[in-house]
Amino acid sequence: MKLNGKAWKFGDGISTDHIAPGRLFHLRSNLPELAKHVMEDARPEFAAAVQPGDFIVGGRNFGQGSSREHAPTIIKLAGVSAVLAKSIARIFFRNAINVGLPVIIMDTDTIAEGDKLEVDLAEGVVKNLTQGTSCRIPPLPPVMRKILADGGMVEHIKKHGGKLDLE
Repeated sequence: MKLNGKAWKFGDGISTDHIAPGRLFHLRSNLPELAKHVMEDARPEFAAAVQPGDFIVGGRNFGQGSSREHAPTIIKLAGVSAVLAKSIARIFFRNAINVGLPVIIMDTDTIAEGDKLEVDLAEGVVKNLTQGTSCRIPPLPPVMRKILADGGMVEHIKKHGGKLDLE
């Protein structure tokens, strides 16, 4: 699973309210419409400018706050291929994997806004193509890679039933 795109840099403490603004609660049953507002409170221009395959690059505590399962869903619907951050709130991490959005915990200090990145989830490598550097990350466990490859937990269960088929 190789992902390629541009880095959109965010700081520490990006909450689920930054990702999916609470004032737009009425859109939670229309996720494509809500995705048009993803990250609006952190960066108003993001939703209109993000391109399919791009990456959100955060600091510490990405996804903190309430357990809005639609937060990672609208990130994915906006075309973001993965979230890279120094640390990720546990429930956001789990919700992201469940909806098929890769999340990677790594030191993001050396990634600059607009850098072109290539992420190999299976091999555990993040290449910064702009800077000509790479770093190793712990590869995601096989079960998580399988869930992601299937498009999230719901699709995984539809495909494999209750069995966690890692083949």
